[in-house]
Amino acid sequence: MTRFIFITGGVVSSLGKGLSAASLGALLQGRGFSVRLRKLDPYLNVDPGTMSPYQHGEVYVTDDGAETDLDLGHYERFTGVPARRSDSVTTGKIYSTVIARERRGEYLGATVQVIPHVTDAIKEFIQADVDDCDFVLCEIGGTVGDIESLPFLEAIRQLANELGRERTMFVHLTLVPWIPSAGELKTKPTQHSAKELLAVGIQADILLCRCDRPIPPAARRKIALFCNLREEQVIPAIDVATIYEVPITYHAEGFDEQVCRHFDLTAPEPDLTRWREITERIRQPEGDVTVAIVGKYTHLTDSYKSLGEALVHGGIANNVRVHLNWIDSEIFEREDAVQHLENVHGILVPGGFGERGSEGKIAAARFARERKVPYFGICFGMQMAVIEAARSLLGLNGAGSSEFGECPDPVVGLMTEWMRGNDLERREAGGDLGGTMRLGAYDCVIAPGSRAAAIYSATRISERHRHRYEVNINYRDRLESAGLRFSGMSPDGVLPEIVELPSHPWFTGVQFHPELKSKPFAPHPLFTSFVRAALEQSRLV
Repeated sequence: MTRFIFITGGVVSSLGKGLSAASLGALLQGRGFSVRLRKLDPYLNVDPGTMSPYQHGEVYVTDDGAETDLDLGHYERFTGVPARRSDSVTTGKIYSTVIARERRGEYLGATVQVIPHVTDAIKEFIQADVDDCDFVLCEIGGTVGDIESLPFLEAIRQLANELGRERTMFVHLTLVPWIPSAGELKTKPTQHSAKELLAVGIQADILLCRCDRPIPPAARRKIALFCNLREEQVIPAIDVATIYEVPITYHAEGFDEQVCRHFDLTAPEPDLTRWREITERIRQPEGDVTVAIVGKYTHLTDSYKSLGEALVHGGIANNVRVHLNWIDSEIFEREDAVQHLENVHGILVPGGFGERGSEGKIAAARFARERKVPYFGICFGMQMAVIEAARSLLGLNGAGSSEFGECPDPVVGLMTEWMRGNDLERREAGGDLGGTMRLGAYDCVIAPGSRAAAIYSATRISERHRHRYEVNINYRDRLESAGLRFSGMSPDGVLPEIVELPSHPWFTGVQFHPELKSKPFAPHPLFTSFVRAALEQSRLV
């Protein structure tokens, strides 16, 4: 029997509903239960794929090619359960479904309304493709009180009535702010938020109270009294040094115990050994390295959320602290790269779209190649490294990408078709932006004896992609003659997936996004190897 836990948020946004859901999922797993986590977002976009990273942060991609909210990355990193297309839905996707049904006549001429048609579609999504999991944790995006989230709140209210309290639970995350002038924590925002939720027919079963310091017993009792809960149902969510400590603190406060009590379940205590080991390595590293991330969205680090976490995981694997130096690539188009990069131990150029900042990324790749600094190019970062090699090693001064317009030597170009297994997929000319990319997991064949083969300890891998342009295979022979090895290819040998410089201590570019599959308890081998190379570099500087 699948049980559903709905996580809502109040008072302000960005309190950490995604981390709370992910941490609870990890604790329930530790008690022996199977879990799925899903995100219900109230914005009208069909998915985040065409949204600016400054608006939405990172776009997380699943194996089956869905472009989703970055919180699904938290879900995977904490539970190890691969996210699916069915784990993410938006208002836009719901309305698209409802309108399509109406046009097909499925509502038999009835007036289409938010209730019951939209709420029914939301309930269908929540209950679909759950594989008889013990728990499905559904995070409701936005803040209670926003007009956009009302259909989702109504849908989960209805579902709780239909399934019964023995199969549903409501967790509400609020803020308990410290007011310096008063010298105390204030409970009123939490009281108002709980009442706002009650106004739409939902009584919270657990309150998670986000705060920057311990909540005094009197304040906890006050919250419980005004919000119609037992005191033990008010769970402090205190700030911690690392997000990977959250499962530990939630368990200490009795969060998972209260969930089991609500559903009348008896289960063993979770084994938190690996979370304690991870936290200890982050708190007490044996060394430090500095990695420069040269990108175009560095003013909002949530644009590279999985990337930053994957570097942390690489640090955990090597027992070092990784300091991230976020650098806007446009700086290198005005200033010499040396003054910004000469003291770093590794350079990473991440994915991106568009010409802005591209020359700065090429300059960063040139600096890394010439100075023998470990270089990791991901997606766009691999393409810029190939352009730099074509210019510097082959003398093709007009080398560039057709993404930026016409150029004499388009060493990066738009691919119109590719293979996924035995199926041919095509990119339609003039298609919607959200449907023109190579998305999801694809296989890659690695050349034996290459650095990539040594890193993966394998010659066939599967990684997630999100891009429109590919390195032009027609330049492969000339580039390899100049020293750039194409060490990973698509199974049909048409699409370059990995390039490396054998003459360099560590210079690797990949067309895929390995950061999407890294976890704190299973760091991705590429990030483990890159951070190890940066550690070796730190000993030379």
